[in-house]
Amino acid sequence: MKFTRCPLRYGKSCGPNRRDFLAASAALVGSSSMLGGCAHVWSKGSPSTRIRPHGPATTYVPVVRAAFVRRGYPYGNRWPGAVYDGEAARRKYTADLIEAAKAAGARLELRPKPIYEFEEADAWAAAAQAEAADGLVVMLLDRQRHSWYTATKAAETGIPTVIFSPVGTSFTTNTARLADRQGCLIYSGEDFSQGAFGVKMLVAGARMRRCRCLVLKGEKRFDETMADTGITLRYVPGTELIDLYRRLPTGDEVRAMAAEYAKKAQKINGPTRQDILNGAKFYFVASQMLETEQCDAITMDCLGTIGTSRNQVRDVSLPCLAWSRMNDDGIPAACEADTGAVAAHVITQYLFDRPGFQQDPVADTLHDAIIGAHCSCPTRLKGFDGPSEPFDIVHHHGMRDATPMVYWKKGQRITSFDVLPGDNTRPSKVLVHNGQVMGNVSVPPNGGCVISVRVRFDGGHDVLTFPGFHQVFFYGDHKKQLTEFCRLFKLARA
Repeated sequence: MKFTRCPLRYGKSCGPNRRDFLAASAALVGSSSMLGGCAHVWSKGSPSTRIRPHGPATTYVPVVRAAFVRRGYPYGNRWPGAVYDGEAARRKYTADLIEAAKAAGARLELRPKPIYEFEEADAWAAAAQAEAADGLVVMLLDRQRHSWYTATKAAETGIPTVIFSPVGTSFTTNTARLADRQGCLIYSGEDFSQGAFGVKMLVAGARMRRCRCLVLKGEKRFDETMADTGITLRYVPGTELIDLYRRLPTGDEVRAMAAEYAKKAQKINGPTRQDILNGAKFYFVASQMLETEQCDAITMDCLGTIGTSRNQVRDVSLPCLAWSRMNDDGIPAACEADTGAVAAHVITQYLFDRPGFQQDPVADTLHDAIIGAHCSCPTRLKGFDGPSEPFDIVHHHGMRDATPMVYWKKGQRITSFDVLPGDNTRPSKVLVHNGQVMGNVSVPPNGGCVISVRVRFDGGHDVLTFPGFHQVFFYGDHKKQLTEFCRLFKLARA
């Protein structure tokens, strides 16, 4: 079978059709030889098995210390009053708290008895500081005496603190004092649903601070810490990945992954079978580098290392397909060595269990919208365990390699999130917006990146000056939760 590159991606097909691609891939898998000395490289991955990250955030179990607070004698006439069954509430919220910690992957250290006195509050807060807990949860069952004193003491430790105040345990005069405090969140209501997400925020923030990201860029090896987030950036020359890519064979797992993409794609417009194999191979090569460097996330100066216009590396694929797959698998993978996008991917994935789409914002004054455009987009936009959105397999906008061109659901509510990294002279800042997908823009006949999604954002922003670059778009209305997370971990709004 002869495979050729199409001069134009749309129109009459001059590349492999989907049926021929699958037949050829099946024959290749069936007839491929043993991998010999490189077999260990491919043993960890297959189309149905997700590659896992290997850094400190992956194995770390965050420690969350929690305590209930109330009087040690009957409530009487003072709020919450004798009508409130404090012991029944404690049993209920204990079960809720344990379940939330289990779901979030935290080690919960719950004080066996409630805090009954001021001195006990002081001792509990001091012990949490001494043992460097990752987060504190204060469960109020009272409004009187030392209750809000304990909440304040917890917030003053500097440890991220979630305060849960069921109805009957606070007035606004209580909550107002801590409402705007950085590093602290208050949730008040009849059930623990917000408090449960607060526990997840504590876990996500603890993992973020231990995350190590492989940055394939430059000519030197070194580590540095991203300001305010705690993310470690491990810089490694991109040429090391190129050398590894060239040394390793195209194994059975690579062929199987390529065949899987061809099977799932609605159509293949342009890329040859070899293009898709090359993209799948990049995934496994990058995975080995994650393991070697013990990292949780990855980014690469792809255009500078592989795809510069004047000196393109043609025998190594751009990472578009590989990054799409890694983000689908829950491994933050950012384009163009953008460390702010790394942080946005990390926070989005750790908090919401779904991948995001890093994109270049394009003003669309005709529709009063922003077109988010890039050549790498995850397919599991609804969540890591959800189904893929429909996609075609197409060329990168440079008319090379292969990438899934994902169709975003029209009418879907989304969140846009951007992290602007700080340094020793200025703090990191974040940008958060909500909007709605209007549709997908066809490229070609339009120019630019092949995944182009049109979004109208809330709030009447001037699209010509829409703030940020490489913002991460992801499914769902999560502006409020992201804003709260940023306050809990002291990331300032831009």
